[in-house]
Amino acid sequence: MPNDSLIINGISIKEGTRTTIDLPAGRLYTHSPVTIPVHVIRGKKPGPRLFISAAIHGDEINGVEIIRRLLKLPALKKLRGSIIAVPIVNVQGLITHSRYLPDRRDLNRSFPGSVKGSLAARLAYLFMQEIVANSTHGIDLHTGAIHRTNLPQIRANLDDEETEKLARSFEVPVIISSNLRDGSLREAAAEFGIPMLLYEAGEALRFDEISIRAGVKGIVNVMRTLEMLPPSRSKSKKVFEPVVARSSSWIRASESGMLRSMIPLGGRVKKGTLVGVVSDPFGERETEVISSTNGIVIGRTNLPLVNEGDALYHIAQFQDVQEAETLVDEFQEEHSPDLLASPHTESPII
Repeated sequence: MPNDSLIINGISIKEGTRTTIDLPAGRLYTHSPVTIPVHVIRGKKPGPRLFISAAIHGDEINGVEIIRRLLKLPALKKLRGSIIAVPIVNVQGLITHSRYLPDRRDLNRSFPGSVKGSLAARLAYLFMQEIVANSTHGIDLHTGAIHRTNLPQIRANLDDEETEKLARSFEVPVIISSNLRDGSLREAAAEFGIPMLLYEAGEALRFDEISIRAGVKGIVNVMRTLEMLPPSRSKSKKVFEPVVARSSSWIRASESGMLRSMIPLGGRVKKGTLVGVVSDPFGERETEVISSTNGIVIGRTNLPLVNEGDALYHIAQFQDVQEAETLVDEFQEEHSPDLLASPHTESPII
């Protein structure tokens, strides 16, 4: 647990102030320094310290915009505790539009890292020592991989009571009860005793307005649950009670060819449902893609060109699939830019 002082890269941040710190993260071949930007806001009153990170995978940029919008919110003037915002963790990956670091390692499989290891290990170690060790809670922002879109969802260890409370407060329609993966930031944070959420929404290298708005709103909800911000004054605020998926599976292509998809993101499927057709360019050979389970599509490929074995649809299984479908529909309506038009709302990204 951090003490009352907050020191990042040797810089002490006082209560009631906000500052940007450039965290040194090596150099390019050209001798130009690489720095990770960290924006810290400390409230006038003590409270939790929430780190919010994005672009651990350099091509996942939705989270960068989520953090930008979050830092502009007037409500932060009433902040209790501290926000440690890191919009671009994998700076080199972002520059090259790549998920990976220059050494081709996945930073989110390199935690907790080491001071003398690979580039990925060193960056992971730096992040743990300077950011995670100074925090009490965390939210990591992700998207689907390149050419793949994810329905807004929270992945969390629901066996931890505090983590489950925060996951439900985020108010996305779907929570995936996800085991900790070796080398992930979530696993390393858990070793530090820090409850952490992973928000998945949208596609790599693309902005998605609904995913961005839901992410900002979800973080604010978490901060209110942690009593970092005062409760909402809105009396008409509808509370989403998310559904929890305890398992999920991928439908993969049995043949190579061109995919004609027949089910949208968030769509409900039943076992035996035709979800797509893979054919050759002439249509002489066609293979039906059939769902092997009941559930909701929480992820899908956007690229019609598929190879045998490619992941096409990610299906989450629920106890009540119809309830999950209804929640997804209500969520998408709630976060539609048309319904959020207001002088105090960011102009939607089209």
